[in-house]
Amino acid sequence: MKVLIIGGGGREHALAWKCATASRVTEVLVAPGNAGTAAEAKVRNVAIAAEDVPALVRLAQVERVDLTIIGPEGPLVAGIVDAFEAAGLACFGPHAAAARLEGSKAFAKAFLLRHQIPTARAATFTRENFDADWLRAQRAPLVVKASGLAAGKGVVIAATHAEALESARAMFAGQFGAAGAEVLIEEFLDGEEASFIVMTDGRHVLPLASSQDHKRLEDGDRGPNTGGMGAYSPAAVVGPTLHERIMREVIEPTVRGLAAEGIRYRGFLYAGLMIGSDGAPRVLEFNCRLGDPETQPILTRLESDLTALCEAALAGRLDTQRASWDPRVALGVVLAAAGYPEAVRRGDVIEGLERAATLPGKIFHAGTRLQSGKILTHGGRVLCAVGLGAQVAAAQRAAYALTETVHFRGMQYRHDIGYRAVARERAAAR
Repeated sequence: MKVLIIGGGGREHALAWKCATASRVTEVLVAPGNAGTAAEAKVRNVAIAAEDVPALVRLAQVERVDLTIIGPEGPLVAGIVDAFEAAGLACFGPHAAAARLEGSKAFAKAFLLRHQIPTARAATFTRENFDADWLRAQRAPLVVKASGLAAGKGVVIAATHAEALESARAMFAGQFGAAGAEVLIEEFLDGEEASFIVMTDGRHVLPLASSQDHKRLEDGDRGPNTGGMGAYSPAAVVGPTLHERIMREVIEPTVRGLAAEGIRYRGFLYAGLMIGSDGAPRVLEFNCRLGDPETQPILTRLESDLTALCEAALAGRLDTQRASWDPRVALGVVLAAAGYPEAVRRGDVIEGLERAATLPGKIFHAGTRLQSGKILTHGGRVLCAVGLGAQVAAAQRAAYALTETVHFRGMQYRHDIGYRAVARERAAAR
């Protein structure tokens, strides 16, 4: 079996690595990949951009690819799955109509409200109908979101009305390009975040292991929002009772609601949730693909053949599958470039990867490239160091042991990934 992974980040490195572990997989192509995928056994990078849909279709045809898995959201929103299916190629991911759940936060919010799925109260504006007086009448803090795709950076938690107004006007002025043509102003939801990711064939749902992302740049959940500075799995906040509630109140109504509107959703479905102090889950956002950095710890724990699960979903028989998981905790720490999440510096030499490879755990590459035999930084989030342990604290120690072996100029990372779960463990041990 030959597999094609579309994308070049940390999520795609984890996908390629995981697919290559299946005995029936002979080769995994990654377009365009990164320095990490280039070094994996049975994996080959192909220099085609993830957005070049016609070239990717031709690649899959020429290479006789049996299964394609789409990593990033951009190609999904642009209709890459529709193009692959039109060419008779098996491609795992939602069609463009379904990917609007991520491509338009305004669409997603309206969908949630139509189907009475719990979420924050919000209003959607364009530059022409923006109502500053309405905003000032809301209770601060407020959440300001660019409706379109903004690489995980189009969300501002504004502590004051002035900050919310400034953020909305910056988005309308082009801070995030076309993504800010529509802007959502939402109530701020307090609680603990959780990432709940499933696979679905449009009727049946297979939940993946829960996880918790850490969005803020700095320790203690301070600083600007990012695409994610680390994650761990399983999420301590999602126990069996809450798991069932999320399935019943969020995931199943979403899949049913899409089907009722004539949209069969096949692919990964990611619900970013806020768990309130009363235990109620509410949807912050939908993603139409695996999360990054959640994918790295989740796939580190997955013991099943991911390609078999994808094929079952494409065949409409996901109800016949069960996923097997390593019982240990996996925790990933993102190592980011200087300047992230704003303008980042590229081209710095990464040192210590050979030593890290001798330690337990794994370092997944994201923004890296090879040049003259050296691995250089080539993006905002550069690496993700994943450790395993019987408890969160042990996984945390293993992950940070990996980070301490690696260095590049301006490297920044959080020192407290998994801190809520570690605190729970300590409290339980008293």
